[in-house]
Amino acid sequence: MDYISEKTPPVREERLRACNAYGGSSDKLVEKSKKGCLNGIKRKFSQTQGCQLNLSLAIINTIRDAVVIVHGPIGCGGGSLSQAGVNKGFKQLRDSGSKGLLWVNTNLGENEVINGGEANLREAILYAEKEFRPSAIVIVNSCVPAIIGDDVDSVVEQAQQEVSARIVPVHCEGFKTKIQASAYDAVYHGILRNLMDNREREVRSEEDELELLKEKYRASRTVNVLNVSSMSRIDEYELVRILKALDLNLNILPCYAHPDDFYQATQAALNVSICATHDDYFVEHLKEKHNIPFILRTIPIGVKYTNRWVMDIARFFGIEEEAQRFIDQEVKLLEEALEPYREIFKGKKVLIGGGEIRVVANAELLTYLGLEVVGLRAYHYDQFGDEMLGEQEVVQQVPFNVATGQPFEQANLNANLKPDLYMGHVGTNVWAAKQGIPVLPLFQPSQLFLGYTGIFEVARRLARILRNPSFNRNLGANVKLPYFESWYEKDAFSYIDEGNA
Repeated sequence: MDYISEKTPPVREERLRACNAYGGSSDKLVEKSKKGCLNGIKRKFSQTQGCQLNLSLAIINTIRDAVVIVHGPIGCGGGSLSQAGVNKGFKQLRDSGSKGLLWVNTNLGENEVINGGEANLREAILYAEKEFRPSAIVIVNSCVPAIIGDDVDSVVEQAQQEVSARIVPVHCEGFKTKIQASAYDAVYHGILRNLMDNREREVRSEEDELELLKEKYRASRTVNVLNVSSMSRIDEYELVRILKALDLNLNILPCYAHPDDFYQATQAALNVSICATHDDYFVEHLKEKHNIPFILRTIPIGVKYTNRWVMDIARFFGIEEEAQRFIDQEVKLLEEALEPYREIFKGKKVLIGGGEIRVVANAELLTYLGLEVVGLRAYHYDQFGDEMLGEQEVVQQVPFNVATGQPFEQANLNANLKPDLYMGHVGTNVWAAKQGIPVLPLFQPSQLFLGYTGIFEVARRLARILRNPSFNRNLGANVKLPYFESWYEKDAFSYIDEGNA
């Protein structure tokens, strides 16, 4: 898996044979995935498609003391405006002196499309160094310079000799892939190539040697917890609480980290992923280059998967008994706290949409709370969903829709499955809300979802939404979606052509 010697990483269609179009039962999805029959399924009609550049920025914009250069037309990266406030606030939760989002655009126009935009990029790099003096300058390469053939890496190589900031090129051109999650690989590729140098500490005295031994011991009890941009700071506090109870230390990367923090990732005993979709590229390379083992099985959402996440870590450090005592105590307290809510949830149906790992984990969580899962939607699907989805018997026969966006399929499912609740990302929740369906966000930057406390918080918010769904009912009665009634009479998956697989 040594892709780091290459300037750009492979897209997920090639590396993981990932799928972005499927409609059918969950058990058939797992069966087809294990046989390798998903890659290549296409749509005869497609309404929307995500861009890996914007998803790359969701991570890159969080890095502290860094300037982001979007190499492309002025519109590329415009979505960063919506992230600016959250980025600044979350950065300052780590470092009160941290600045907000520093963003420069090379503003390529018709002249640059004809003559090339390399001069604009060099000018932007020198400007970022002079104006902000950052620790890192991250260059996000968009579609236009990739199509016209700008040699970004040569510009970076020359400019690096003139600036003190570490320059990190990230090749995340939107046209290269239909699997938006390829963005995670593109970002990690840039970090691995440019911020992960392995430093050797010089030992000059007995005092230095003693300090080095202390550092090595600390590293032997340290876990790299790999966060995602869809986590809140409160989510991180919950995971810190859990692992501190097991007497373990944490490094939290990559979101909201400082460029210097990435070196710390090589000084840990174990890498623990929150989401395999997000982190497999990174942890595989750290295992190969630095011999750091990793855990990539699940996400700590819901009782079952939080217990599994904790026990996997405990098993690595040989502290299973301590972990089991902690789990038993947490589950006992949780069961007592949830008792008043269970009657509210009984008989309620839910459709869940989002990332492949998160939707399956939330299916377990909502089933545990007493709801009935009637459908699942995922942005894409690959091998990392097989274990979790395959073991959930209650969702084996429910429809599973693999679709990056495609709100017309979602609208059809909502109309025919008639869920009492839709749980999904911000970009898809609005479609359900316009159909009069109460909405529970799959994540929110200011709220808690992970761990044991996250289960209670989800239940508390869910109870409030189900008790008073009048807003969504009124919205649905006064808003009409842009689809003919005849569309709702068709199979939601009628435009998915499995004959091309």
